[in-house]
Amino acid sequence: MAQPDIVVVTGSSAGIGRATALEFARHGAKLALLARGIDGLAGAQREIEQVGGTALVIPTDVADPEQVERAADRVERELGPIDIWVNCAMVTVFSPVEAMTPGEFRRVTEVTYLGTVHGTLAALKRMRPRGRGTIVQVGSALAYRAIPLQSAYCGAKFAIRGFTDALRSELIHDRSPVKLTMVQIAAFNTPQFDWARIHLDQNPQPVPPIFQPEVAARGIVHAAYHPRREFWIGWPTVKAILGNKLIPGLLDRYLASRAYEGQFGPEPLPAHRPDNLFEPVPGDHGSHGRFDARAKPDSWQLLANMHRGWIVGALGILILLAAILAG
Repeated sequence: MAQPDIVVVTGSSAGIGRATALEFARHGAKLALLARGIDGLAGAQREIEQVGGTALVIPTDVADPEQVERAADRVERELGPIDIWVNCAMVTVFSPVEAMTPGEFRRVTEVTYLGTVHGTLAALKRMRPRGRGTIVQVGSALAYRAIPLQSAYCGAKFAIRGFTDALRSELIHDRSPVKLTMVQIAAFNTPQFDWARIHLDQNPQPVPPIFQPEVAARGIVHAAYHPRREFWIGWPTVKAILGNKLIPGLLDRYLASRAYEGQFGPEPLPAHRPDNLFEPVPGDHGSHGRFDARAKPDSWQLLANMHRGWIVGALGILILLAAILAG
């Protein structure tokens, strides 16, 4: 009988990271949950156990490489050799550039970009000697096409893509069997819009269309078990990446007029609203944010992407039949 995969998911106390951990549990994996929020980690552990899974909770700030290394050691001691490592931890600040401080830029970079680097290094240290393992970087359409009011986050996602591309070439050069994939995602209904730091007068919102975090989770798990260079989730991601390759200047102007105010929600910013930039917000906030009524539970693009082999095969058969009939 095959042993269950040992999977590490960073940022797994809430949002996409939490939904991803639960999806892995449904596939029979044993989970190690890394995040700062103890309440959210406990909630994620309960959800995983409710579906019959196993979850090891390790409170970790991925900005600290020593904490990440200690967490990886504990995972291998208590669960076994790590098969899959998913880097999903992130923080962001909604703000015009001039309203941000150097410390805020540094913190977003340390968590979102360097947290991915630290997780990757910890995974490689264990996977390369064994000659197996898969690392999944959770990116974003914003790793290709930056938008206003999220300069620090976009910069960190661009950096993850550059780091991942460089590492991929090194693994190919060394003929390493370790797999590396990057998942680019769209706008999702997660709690980040209620706890991200903000220098605006209104509550932020994702730029529509919005998807439920389970959509991203299904794509991330599929990418982990069927790794390819990149895996795009959601038609908006496809449009953003391809559009930026073809008409970047036009997109600059379009986003200036649509994505700036498009990130403002209808509600004013609550007084004394906490944020999670430097410390986790107490409480268990789950996977979903406050946009359930507007979020899509499925993506036709994801479904097609997950089954593109079948689709290409079916199209080939149709073309062949058409040619036969025409002949």
